[in-house]
Amino acid sequence: QVRLEESGGGLVQAGGSLRLSCAAPGRVYSLYVMAWFRQATGKEREFVGAVKWRYADTYCADSLKGRFTISKDNAKNTVDLQMNSLKPEDTAVYYCAADSTGGALQYYRDYDRYNLWGQGTQITVSS
Repeated sequence: QVRLEESGGGLVQAGGSLRLSCAAPGRVYSLYVMAWFRQATGKEREFVGAVKWRYADTYCADSLKGRFTISKDNAKNTVDLQMNSLKPEDTAVYYCAADSTGGALQYYRDYDRYNLWGQGTQITVSS
């Protein structure tokens, strides 16, 4: 069973930056897509960004482009999410997800295409 390990997160003031990192120790090369989703209280889980691991293609939600950047760190075998100019509405639990079946290759924005999930990390942006 592949475990996803998330790191980063916490409390930040509006306008600040945070960086999240997600690792899949020992199994990263068996994965097709790794992604970040977020879920605010009372709202549906929302796509943030994705990386097609074998091709290094990256995708970011249109509404977050310019502030959020998703990237692949080949040295650490992680997928990182750099978040800048954070806003209170970015407050949510951020989840790392991975696809080991290929189901998310075309539908990487759909959270139900991912079969592996991290436990989530809370991001709180204060105004």
